[in-house]
Amino acid sequence: MTPHGFFITGTDTGVGKTLVSAALLHAFASLGYRTVGMKPVAAGAEQIEGVWCNEDVLQLQAAANVAADLAWVNPYLLRVPVAPHIAADHQGVTIELPRIRDAYEHLAALADVVIVEGAGGFKVPLSATRDSADLAKYLGLPIILVVGMRLGCLNHALLTAEAIAARGLVLAGWVANRLDPEMAAYAENLAALRLRLPCPLLAEFPSTEHPDARAMSALIVPKKLATLLEER
Repeated sequence: MTPHGFFITGTDTGVGKTLVSAALLHAFASLGYRTVGMKPVAAGAEQIEGVWCNEDVLQLQAAANVAADLAWVNPYLLRVPVAPHIAADHQGVTIELPRIRDAYEHLAALADVVIVEGAGGFKVPLSATRDSADLAKYLGLPIILVVGMRLGCLNHALLTAEAIAARGLVLAGWVANRLDPEMAAYAENLAALRLRLPCPLLAEFPSTEHPDARAMSALIVPKKLATLLEER
């Protein structure tokens, strides 16, 4: 079949993009698709048995059902856990979009669905002249937005949706990830976003101390996933 890709972005850093990306990989796999994850730029690494690794990348690899070269899954591994352009400067690295697209095309040749997790929020800088929005535009993939459900999420989500539209990109769906279990007026905030975001709500992820991507994947409605592929 024709490979499909989705670019996963968030309303901020730390809102659960990796959790949602891994859950999507499991969900598509449960429908019979070959899946692979990609984290083009990962900032923050530790050595495991002498090899530098990023936790998000490891989670995406574990959730995929297609094995792929790490250089394609994660073209840029930056060791310092700060904004990518700063981490790249510290490491003497220049993040180049053609290199990322080449890696994506290799992955697309292996799988039916490629889930590409962005770094930070939609506009986080990657270099002096490029940001994550430029990367999403360069890849030309539909966007899935992870909304961290906590105080301030309405403004963050709606501004991100506007930025996505301004780049001429398709916002294909969104996931509500409840970060604050005590969030006031959760249902009302959710309803406000469902009314205002121009795409379907794919799933609600509850707040949990130890979130499990495979378990969360069961919360994603299979029919909505099939619709995402049909519309691309």
